[in-house]
Amino acid sequence: MSELFTSAPTLLLAVLGAYLLGALPLADQISRHSGVDIFSVGSGLAGSGNVRKNVGTWPGVVVLIGDLGKGALAVLFAGLVGIEGPWIIVPAAASIVGHWYSVFSGFRGGDGMSVLGGITIALFSVLGGIAVIVGLLVASGGQRLPYGTVVGVVFSYAALVMATIAYEVDVVPVVGVGGMTALVLARSGLGHVHRRHAES
Repeated sequence: MSELFTSAPTLLLAVLGAYLLGALPLADQISRHSGVDIFSVGSGLAGSGNVRKNVGTWPGVVVLIGDLGKGALAVLFAGLVGIEGPWIIVPAAASIVGHWYSVFSGFRGGDGMSVLGGITIALFSVLGGIAVIVGLLVASGGQRLPYGTVVGVVFSYAALVMATIAYEVDVVPVVGVGGMTALVLARSGLGHVHRRHAES
C-alpha cells in the first residue's frame, strides 16, 4: 500500500503529461492551415479520417502518423518518469481522454482510434505494430462501409489477442488495451448516434 502512495505524485505527473500529449490538436491545426474548420465538416471529429476526406490525403496521413505518435509518446513518457507494470494503462488512457477533450481546442477532439494504435505499438512493440497494421488494412478495405474504421479497430484488437496468446505475453496490458478499445468504440458509437440526431 505504501508503494501506491509513494508513486502517486509520479503517476499524477505521468497522467498529466500523457493527457497533454494526447490533447495536442494536430488535426485541428493542420486543417486550419488549409482553411478548414475540421469540427464543422464531415463527422465533426478531429481525426485522420475526417481530415483525409475533407482536407486532403496527405494531411490525413500526417495526422494519422501524428496521432499514433501521441499515443506511443504518452506510454514512453510514463515509462521514463518511472511508471511500469499495470499502472502504465492509466497514463495511456489519459492520452486518449486528452485526444477526446483537448484543452487546446475547446475540449473537442477525435475518437481516439489512432492514439489507441500508438499506445498498442508502444506497449507491445512488433506484435502491437502487426495488430495496428491489420486494423489499418481492414479499415482501408472497408472505407465504403458505414463503420469500416470501427471494424478495423475490432480486427486490430483480435489480432493483438491472438498474437499475445501465441507468444504468451503478459495478459494484464492486453486486458487494459481491451478496456480502452471498448471505451473508444463506445464513444465512437455514441458520437454517430448524436450526429444522426443533430442532422434529423
